[in-house]
Amino acid sequence: MDYLFLVLGLGLLLLGADFLVDSSVAIAQRAKISNFIIGLTIVGMGTSAPELMVSISSALNGSGDIAMGNVIGSNISNIFLILGVTAVILPFAIERETQRRDIPVGIGASILLLLLANDSWIPGIKENTISRVDGIFLLVLFFVYMCSVVVLKGKNPQQAIADADEETKSKLAGKNPVLLWAIAVVSLVALIGGGTLFLDSAKSLARSWGMSEAVISITIVAVGTSLPELITSITAACKNNPQLALGNVLGSNVFNVLMIIGVSSVCKPLKLVDINIIDYGMMVLGSIMTFVVIFTFGKHKFDRIEGVIFLLVYVGYTISLLMR
Repeated sequence: MDYLFLVLGLGLLLLGADFLVDSSVAIAQRAKISNFIIGLTIVGMGTSAPELMVSISSALNGSGDIAMGNVIGSNISNIFLILGVTAVILPFAIERETQRRDIPVGIGASILLLLLANDSWIPGIKENTISRVDGIFLLVLFFVYMCSVVVLKGKNPQQAIADADEETKSKLAGKNPVLLWAIAVVSLVALIGGGTLFLDSAKSLARSWGMSEAVISITIVAVGTSLPELITSITAACKNNPQLALGNVLGSNVFNVLMIIGVSSVCKPLKLVDINIIDYGMMVLGSIMTFVVIFTFGKHKFDRIEGVIFLLVYVGYTISLLMR
């Protein structure tokens, strides 16, 4: 039954997130909120809604390892699995703005999380914890980052508006307002219920397999909650728009660290037990490797051979986790 509940919970998570984003976009457009702001907030955060719900539920249930493992595993799979698959399908150029802002911010966020999560490196401290103060600090950084995105996008208003119009298409546009609110409420319930069901079944499977919560959260939970990013990125590559995949992954990774860990730890401090330095190291390595590909093989380009290398690294890391 745990396998069934795991799949059912994941399905509710993904469907709930999808319909919540669509209904929220339609409601916001009816309220005359600009497409630019909608695209930056509701749509931009929509693919990370499953990770957010699972991590908050984990924090409130005292499962700090699952909350942290979900974010670390999602970031690792986003880079090595999703970008690897995307590059194999269709190699793509890396834009200058991405090189200068998004990749460095991703590296900085990964290193910051590594430092904040390893309090035991400080003499006299034995436990590793992400405190509420740490969480507030991360949320402040997230706010600053979002403001910088608004300012930088605002340098070209016409392009920003064009991009926003493309990002904010909703299949529920024009529906009755009462129906939109009903869909939003039901979607939110599905998201919360699916997250709880998914989390409980994952923890039960971890116990039955003799695996730690950290390992199962980095593998099954993380890959499951990263499915929206994976589907979006593969679709973008198949439609000859792999740049969307890169922006989706980099933005999601920053959101995961700053927003999800920030909110989760503010709800309840995260006590970390089984997440080790190799897991944090793989997350940092992935961020650095997205910078290295700018200079290797085809310069300023993510080549097919680099995609294969990323996939091989992901397979090797996953095997090492299962052997742990």
